[in-house]
Amino acid sequence: MLNVNPDQFVIKPSLATINCEPNWQWKRKAPIPNYDLLYVWSGKGTLILNGKDFKLQRGSCFLFKPGDWTTATQDPMHPLVITYIHFDLEIEPNMIPKSYRILQDRIHFESLLSQYVRLFLVKTFAADIEGKLILKQLMIQLLREDQQSETIQIEESTEMQSQLFFTIREVANYVQQHPGKNHTVESLAARANFSPRYFSKKFKEIMGQTIQSYVVETRIKRAEHLLHYTGMTVTEVADALGYNNIHFFSRQFKAYTGKSPSEIRTLPRIRKSTIKEISLKRNA
Repeated sequence: MLNVNPDQFVIKPSLATINCEPNWQWKRKAPIPNYDLLYVWSGKGTLILNGKDFKLQRGSCFLFKPGDWTTATQDPMHPLVITYIHFDLEIEPNMIPKSYRILQDRIHFESLLSQYVRLFLVKTFAADIEGKLILKQLMIQLLREDQQSETIQIEESTEMQSQLFFTIREVANYVQQHPGKNHTVESLAARANFSPRYFSKKFKEIMGQTIQSYVVETRIKRAEHLLHYTGMTVTEVADALGYNNIHFFSRQFKAYTGKSPSEIRTLPRIRKSTIKEISLKRNA
């Protein structure tokens, strides 16, 4: 409603701040004919707007639009205190506040509401002019609250994604540091404090492969290093990496590397002195 000038607000006589009676309920037989701003000062209840339920509580604020269907009830043990303001617009607004929110900046909003209602309790000079200015301010604050709420949600979402990425990477790093452990989806999910199903899904999204595939690949890479650089036998490497069956280890190793463990172990290793000699020749 930023494009609406104060003069283009049409004030309706339906407005009040009321303490709802114990048996109070709101059951409309027709859709709302104009805009209706409803604010809850205190109490508890339930409001149904176009088939959707909303809990009424301190700070609940609604902006009903023409054509909306609403009903409401209250908790008799916690009767409602509400303010409602009906108004129309002479032009189509370019931005309309959301239908519902729990206000964060209540003090300023409540001050404006109280000021608006007092204007029309008795005949007050220039009440219509001031009332339209207040309506404009109320709409601006609602739009501002909506914008801030969306910003907070985006920031929270970004922070959650960052934390999720960090958690998954930490688990992946843990697997690399302990390739010989009996890693399972359940044990790694518990480490991340996630459910196994959610953890599996997010791990694949972030790491680009399943947990099982990542664990096996990590073990095979470590096995390849141990066989090529440490002088350990195939049996010793398989045992160190948690394989109880050396034949299964050999098949899995070849499936990932294209070579058998024995072939990797017998590949010639370049000594450091040789590497230094090659480097000196290149610089000569």
